[in-house]
Amino acid sequence: MDKKITTYLALTLTILFWGLSFIATKIALTSFTPFVYMFFRFTLASLFFLVLMFWRGFPKLSAGDHKKLFLIGLLEPGLYFIFETFGLTYTTASKASLIIAAVPIAVLLLARIVLKEKITGKRLWGVILSIAGIMILILGDPKFSISSAGSMLGDMLIFGAVISASFYMIIARDLGQRLSSLEITSFQVFYGAILFTPFFLLNMGGMQWSQISAQAVGAVVFLAVFATILGFLFYNYALTQIPASQVAVFINGIPVVTAIGAWFILGESLTFVQMAGGLLVLVAVIVANKPQTSRQASSG
Repeated sequence: MDKKITTYLALTLTILFWGLSFIATKIALTSFTPFVYMFFRFTLASLFFLVLMFWRGFPKLSAGDHKKLFLIGLLEPGLYFIFETFGLTYTTASKASLIIAAVPIAVLLLARIVLKEKITGKRLWGVILSIAGIMILILGDPKFSISSAGSMLGDMLIFGAVISASFYMIIARDLGQRLSSLEITSFQVFYGAILFTPFFLLNMGGMQWSQISAQAVGAVVFLAVFATILGFLFYNYALTQIPASQVAVFINGIPVVTAIGAWFILGESLTFVQMAGGLLVLVAVIVANKPQTSRQASSG
């Protein structure tokens, strides 16, 4: 299969898994506290990669590689999930979604500064259109409210998640020039699980273990297998193949998948305006990833 087709298929599956992960997380949190759920999610994924490494052999990595891999694990899942989880306790999910939509802009700027990637006109337009689509998707929700439960602290924490995700993509793109996506993902998950362990130990006393539902356990398994193992593996693979700024635009497809999934699985409403916003995001992704013509390449 052509590498470009494989890359975009990997990204499409990633956004599908990560979009549905919000629904699975909502189900998991009916039985687990946030840090307990995150510990189990990343520990299960770590066990998979540990078995795989024993079977394939552990890669020989330099101390510098380990430092960058630890930094990736610290940024995402570490800081990203901490910022997002606590941010959502102070601000609304709607405002959080709008702030998270800034990830492609941050990546676009960082990729230009750090990786020297060119900012082409169509990629910039793709980012702008995707953000516009997300705003329509969020604002089109009949239950949308931007002022009732928001606060500056929550917004700043969500912005911290944006910065964490952006730096993760840049560092992973750089590491991807030397390491495979499997190596990056394995150690990213290992270090992520280690970082969540102290929080798990502090929070496990507040768990009602006898009240855990089968649906919540199934949700955690889904999050470990699809959103973590396959999601990060596919996303890191894409980062080794195409520019980080191009990959980042796909992130804005997540709310579309979440909205459609919540419509089917949770029975939440999806208005015509929201559908139009989702369609605009998909168009934006196509615009940002459309191959350049020779004239565009020479002028960009």
